[in-house]
Amino acid sequence: MKEEKLAEGTSGDGFRDALETPSLIESFRSVPVPTNGSFFRRFFAFLGPGFLVSVGYMDPGNWATSIAGGSEFGYTLLAAVLVSSLMAILLQALCARFAIVTGRDLAQACRDHYSKPVSFVLWVLAELAIIATDLAEVIGTAIGLQLLFGLPLIWGVTITAFDVFLILYLQSKGFRWIEAFVVAMIMIIAVCFVGQLALANPSIAGIFSGFIPSVEIVTDNRMLFLALGILGATVMPHNLYLHTGIVQTRAYQRDEKGKRDAIKMATLDSSLALGFALFINASILILAAAAFYDSEQGVIEDIMDAHALLEPLLGTSIAPILFAVALIASGLSSTVTATMAGQIIMEGFLRLRLHLAVRRLITRGTAIIPAVIMIVLYGEKGAANLLVLSQVVLSMQLPFAVVPLVIFSMDKKKMGNLRAPNWVLLMAVLIAILVILLNTKLLLDFVTGAY
Repeated sequence: MKEEKLAEGTSGDGFRDALETPSLIESFRSVPVPTNGSFFRRFFAFLGPGFLVSVGYMDPGNWATSIAGGSEFGYTLLAAVLVSSLMAILLQALCARFAIVTGRDLAQACRDHYSKPVSFVLWVLAELAIIATDLAEVIGTAIGLQLLFGLPLIWGVTITAFDVFLILYLQSKGFRWIEAFVVAMIMIIAVCFVGQLALANPSIAGIFSGFIPSVEIVTDNRMLFLALGILGATVMPHNLYLHTGIVQTRAYQRDEKGKRDAIKMATLDSSLALGFALFINASILILAAAAFYDSEQGVIEDIMDAHALLEPLLGTSIAPILFAVALIASGLSSTVTATMAGQIIMEGFLRLRLHLAVRRLITRGTAIIPAVIMIVLYGEKGAANLLVLSQVVLSMQLPFAVVPLVIFSMDKKKMGNLRAPNWVLLMAVLIAILVILLNTKLLLDFVTGAY
């Protein structure tokens, strides 16, 4: 019976293997989906994976760019936040469709489709992306702990190693518990920013005008640079692997009708969650605009500087506390999703299954060691530089995840009657090209010292 389940949906899709053991086997098809009942009952069964994916769009690595953009140019770059979120919504919807139709995650698909040398290179690049993501989470959480409790950065970085126990506990309780934890962290982040925005009293007219693209974004070199930073660093490569794996935790019907319904529900789930991520990212920029730009404080590029200035500018001690709490919640939620993405990548590319604790300690160790070294040698400035470096590494890896996803999604043999409409695929191709160009520019800026 178990082998029948694993084989469902894996034949006739153009891949090499007829029988595939899924990644995250302990959670595979563990969430029941009612075949009948109301729309809301079926949608609630699918609600969750999108929020796990959305965490990658609001992790600590994205904060500095939004704070810099808001403090220097006010609300103008909200248009860049909106465009990047729309790009992410389309790509993640493509992930859900691909996984539901083929029964594979992106790592498995790459291993089956490409030669062993190419597949190995893609695996190495994906692992580097996971390490870079983890590095941003380690530093972000450590900064949050320092801001909230005065804990030295080096101790905060070391403490992050113990998050493995949290992940093991959540996984032992079931996949729905993991989703509930992540959603709770997202709600904490949202409440913190709503509180800060209420204290900052931003310009409503400025917010609405900021979402309308301005010619200045293109004509002003500095504004264009920050807009590219927001756009280029938004779509995270590990999220593409993650989404194609966790959407298969749902026990939907594997016939064409069941898959069509699953695609609809999963797309709605991810679109709703990424819409929420848009609210969080926009809130960071709006807060910076209201607190720093409107008071003419100048450019604020460091998270610690932003935290220090919130209390005197907003006139209350609760503002910096909310900021630090949101940062810690962001780091903790990102930790859970990055661990699952790493598991999907290793199992998918290598068919290698490690105990979750071992896998987590390896990944976290490779993030903690360079963080400790940089903090010992260069102090807080070293941690900030590592945060920037982590985003550059992610930018370098992104094309190697986006391009295979788009190619597979366009393949009629793999997708059959459930292939996405041509206009969606065309938009995906254009987004892939744009993301590659933006990330190439970010990399060149980093190499030349313009970052």
